[in-house]
Amino acid sequence: MSVGIRHDDLRRRNRAMVLGAVRRAGQPSRTEIASVTGLSNSTISAISADLIAEGILAETKSEIASLKRGRPQVAIALNAKAATVVSVVLSLDHLSAATIGYSGEVIVQEDRRLHTLSMSEEELLAECVDIIRKVVARSPHAGPVLRTGLAVQGVTDSAARRLLWSPITPHQNIAFADRIEEVFAVPVSVENDCNMIAEALRWRDPERYRNDFIAILLSHGIGMGVMLKGKVFTGTHSSGGEFGHMIHRPGGALCRCGRHGCVEAYAGNYAIWRNAHGHDENERPVDGIGDEDIRAIAERARTTEGPERAAFRTAGEAIGYGLGNLFALIDAAPIALVGVGASAFDLMERSVRQAIAKTVGGLHSEAISFDTEGNEMQLTRQGSTMQALAFIDNEVFAPQTRDSEVVQSSRIA
Repeated sequence: MSVGIRHDDLRRRNRAMVLGAVRRAGQPSRTEIASVTGLSNSTISAISADLIAEGILAETKSEIASLKRGRPQVAIALNAKAATVVSVVLSLDHLSAATIGYSGEVIVQEDRRLHTLSMSEEELLAECVDIIRKVVARSPHAGPVLRTGLAVQGVTDSAARRLLWSPITPHQNIAFADRIEEVFAVPVSVENDCNMIAEALRWRDPERYRNDFIAILLSHGIGMGVMLKGKVFTGTHSSGGEFGHMIHRPGGALCRCGRHGCVEAYAGNYAIWRNAHGHDENERPVDGIGDEDIRAIAERARTTEGPERAAFRTAGEAIGYGLGNLFALIDAAPIALVGVGASAFDLMERSVRQAIAKTVGGLHSEAISFDTEGNEMQLTRQGSTMQALAFIDNEVFAPQTRDSEVVQSSRIA
C-alpha cells in the first residue's frame, strides 16, 4: 500500500542517495546514478541540477562514451571546494592532522612526534588545537570546514565525544570535542582508531568487507574494529572492541594497561620484543618499540629457529585463541590484519589457525579468511575522513529542500 511521507523527507533521502552514488563511483553519468539508486532519470536530472547550482556537484570536462548512439553522457563529480573536513589521528607519541576536500583528496597534512605518556591533559589538548589551526591556515583556498574527526587509540565514548581511557596517556575522560568546538565552532566526532580502520576497509573493498568482518590492529597495541550487519559495533560506554585486553592467560604476562594476561601482553610490539629478547614476562613494557624493530625481529625469525620465531608463535597463539573465543559468540567472518604486525603474519599464521581450530568458534573455520594491510595510519585517516564526509552528505547537504508538502509514495510498502 502507499504511505504518506513528507515531500522534504523524500527529497532529502533522494539527494543523499545521489550524493552517495557519486561518492562511491567517482565520476558517474546520470544514467549510471539512476541504475545504482533506482531513481528515475527525471528525478536524477532534477536533483543533480540543484546540487550543481548549489556548488555541491560539478559536471566534469571529460565525457563518458555512450554505448548507444546519440550525445555522449557528461560525468558528474563532487565539487572539491564545496566543503572541507579535518581529520586528526592521535596514537602513541604521534599526532597527525590533514585537511581533506569534499571529493576526498588530502589538501595539507602535518605530522608531529610527541611524548604522549608524559604530557599533561592540557598540553595534549593544546597540541590538537594547534595542529588543526596550522593545517587549516595552510589551506586558504579550500572550501569551508564543516566537520572535524578525531580518531584516537583507546576507549572512546562516541556519544559524549570523549576519550575515556587510553594506554597512550595517563589521563582519562578527556573532552577533546568540547575543546576543539570551543575554538573552531565546527562539529567534532571522537572515535576509536580501529573502528575507523573498519570504516576505511568497507569503503576501500566493499566486495570483501561488506556486512560482517573483523579488523585487527597489530601494532604497539592490539585493537579491533567489528563490523556487524554493515555497522561498526560499539558498546554503550566504550568502543566495544577491546580485543587486545581480553584475557588470554589469567595472571600471565604484564600488559601495558597494568593487568596481567591480556592478548596484547603476548602480541603487541612490546610483547614480541620482550619475548624475542628473553626478558621476563612481568617486566614493565618498553615504550618506543618502532616498526623497524619488529621488522628486524621478523627477519631474524625467518632465517633461524630461536627466541624471535618463538615470540611470533606465542603472539599468533594469543590472537588465535582470542579470535576463536570471539567467533564462539558471533558468526565467523573475514579478517583484516592491519599494521606492522601484519607484515609478519607469515610467522604467526600457523599458530593462529591452530589455536582457532581448538575453539568452538573454529568449527566455522571455512568462513574465516585473512588479508593484510600494512599502513594503519592511512586506513585510520581514510575511515575518519569518510565518516566525516558521509555526515556532510547526509546531514548538511541532503536536508536542503524547498517545500514540505505531503505526497504519496508507492515506493514504501
